[in-house]
Amino acid sequence: MTGVAGMRESTQPSHLPVMFAQVLEGLRVLGNGRYLDGTFGRGGHARGVLDRLGPDGRLLVMDKDPEAIATAHALFGADARVAVYRGSFADLAHWDETAAGLDGVLLDLGVSSPQLDVAERGFSFAKDAAGHAHGPGLGESAANWLARADEREIADVLWKYGEEKLSRKIARTIVARRDDTPLLRTAQLAELIASVVGRGDSKIHPATRSFQAIRIFINRELEDLERGLAAAHDRLKPGGRLAVISFHSLEDRIVKQFIARHAKAPPGNRRMPVEVAFTPTLADVSGALRAESSETAVNPRARSAVLRVAEKLAAQERP
Repeated sequence: MTGVAGMRESTQPSHLPVMFAQVLEGLRVLGNGRYLDGTFGRGGHARGVLDRLGPDGRLLVMDKDPEAIATAHALFGADARVAVYRGSFADLAHWDETAAGLDGVLLDLGVSSPQLDVAERGFSFAKDAAGHAHGPGLGESAANWLARADEREIADVLWKYGEEKLSRKIARTIVARRDDTPLLRTAQLAELIASVVGRGDSKIHPATRSFQAIRIFINRELEDLERGLAAAHDRLKPGGRLAVISFHSLEDRIVKQFIARHAKAPPGNRRMPVEVAFTPTLADVSGALRAESSETAVNPRARSAVLRVAEKLAAQERP
C-alpha cells in the first residue's frame, strides 16, 4: 500500500527518473569513479551514471525489490563495470564492494513507477490489490498489521508518518469494521478512509496520507534512511558526493538535518562550561533543489521531489 502526493493512475508501467539532469550534475561523475545507486528501481539514474563512466569506472546497484534486481541483471549483467546486490541501502556498508570507498552515492526515496503502476504489487490505492508491504518476502504485510494492531497504534502511525489529522477517527473505524470485514485489499482500505475523511474538492485521494504512513511504518523507511545516510557518509571518499531525492517532508527533514549536523557546528549552549570542538565532515553544496516546470509538466510525480547534495570533506579542508 502506498500514497504519494499528487499520484495519478498511469496506463503504462514506465519509469521516469526524477530530476535526472540535476542528479548527474550533483554527483559530478568521474570517468574512473566508483558510484553506488542504492535505490535502483528500473535503472533510470543508473544508466546516466554508467554512460559517464570509462572502462575503469565502477557502478554498484542495490535494491531490496527482487524485480528491480532482475531488471538490473537483465540490463547490466554483461557489463563488467557493474555489480548488483539485493538488499536495503541501509546495509550498504555490509557489501564488500563498498569497502574501497565511493565517489558518489545516490538514494532516490520515491517508490518507482512500475511499483505504483502494477496493481499486484500492492502499492497503489488507484488499483485494487492485496495489501502487501514494500515487496515480497520483506516482513509483515500491511494487511496483517492492520488486522492485529490496536486502535492507538494505528492512530499513532497515521499521525506520525502521514500527519493525518483524522488519524484517531480512521483508526477507530478500522478496528470497528475489521472483525466483520477483514481489510485484505487496498481498495477496501481506500474506500474506508475516504468514508471517514470525505473526498472534498482536492485532486489528491483522501487516503494518500494514510497509505504513505502505513508504507513508511511497515517498511521502516525512516529508520533505514537514517542508517543509510550514516553508512553512505562513512563510505564516501573525500570529495565524494551524496545525492538524495525525497518525496515528503519527513524524509527531507531527516536528510536536511543529517547534512546540517555534519556541515555546521551546533548552536552554542550557555550551560556548557567548555565549548565542544566541532569538525565538519560534509559540505552542503546545493540546498533544496526542485524539479523544473518542464519536468513536472510531463512527470507529475516530480512535483513533490526535493534533491539535496552534499560533499565529503577532505581532512585538510576541515578547520
